[in-house]
Amino acid sequence: MAQDQKPEGERIAKLLARAGVASRREVERMIADGRVSLHGKVLETPATIIPSLRGVSVDGKPVGKADRTRLFAFHKPTGLITAERDPRGRPTIYAALRNALPRDAGRVMPVGRLDLNTEGLLLLTNDGELKRAMELPASGIPRTYRARTFGEITQDRLESLIEGITIDGVRYGRIDANMERRTGRNQWIELAITEGKNREIRRVLEHLGLQVSRLIRTGYGPFAIGDLPRGQAVEIPKQQVERFRSGLKRR
Repeated sequence: MAQDQKPEGERIAKLLARAGVASRREVERMIADGRVSLHGKVLETPATIIPSLRGVSVDGKPVGKADRTRLFAFHKPTGLITAERDPRGRPTIYAALRNALPRDAGRVMPVGRLDLNTEGLLLLTNDGELKRAMELPASGIPRTYRARTFGEITQDRLESLIEGITIDGVRYGRIDANMERRTGRNQWIELAITEGKNREIRRVLEHLGLQVSRLIRTGYGPFAIGDLPRGQAVEIPKQQVERFRSGLKRR
C-alpha cells in the first residue's frame, strides 16, 4: 500500500455507533471489555478500520448493517424513568414507546435524560454518534423549558443567571430566564440552557428560593414539542435531521 493511501472504510466504533449499538464512547468501552469481535476474533482497539459491519459481533450476536439515521420526538409524561430498566421496578419510557413508535423504528436511544417528574420533549435516535454530539456541552445546543414555580422572584434576579451561578461547588453556565406570567406568588418561567447538568433547572430555581411544581422541556435545539400529545411520538423528517446534522458538523 502506498504511504499516502488510506485504508478504505471507517473506524468500527463509529460504524457501531451509527448502527445504534451504543454511543461511540460506550462502544470503545465495550471493545476494551472484549465484547466486540470481527470474524470471530476479539478486537483490541476501537481504531480498527472496516468497510462495513459484515462479520462484526457484539456479545456473540451478529450486528446488522447500519440503518439510516432516524430521530424521533417523544412527549414524555411524568412518572417515567429515562432508562431501559429500573432496579426499583418503576415504569420506563420504553414501556410507553412500544405503542408510541412505529414498528420499524428499531432500537432507539434517548438524547440526554428527563427526570422522573419532568415532562416534555425527549428526542430519541438510532444513531449513537448523533446522540453523543447532541449531548456534548461543547455543541452549545439550547434546551428550553417552562417551569411553574411558587415563591418570590424578580425579573432582575432571573436575568442575573445569564452570567451563570455556582451552587454547592457546582458551576452552572449561562441560563437565559424570563418571567412568562405571574399570579400572586405563582409564576411560569421560561428558561434556556446549553449544558444540561443533572437536575440543573430544579437546583437553580430552588437555590433562588422557589418551589418547582411542574417542569416541561419544550425544545431541544431547533426541535420543539409543539402540540404533540403527551405519551405520543413523531418522526422528524429526514431532510430536517440532515440539515441539523450538517450544522453540527460546521460547529
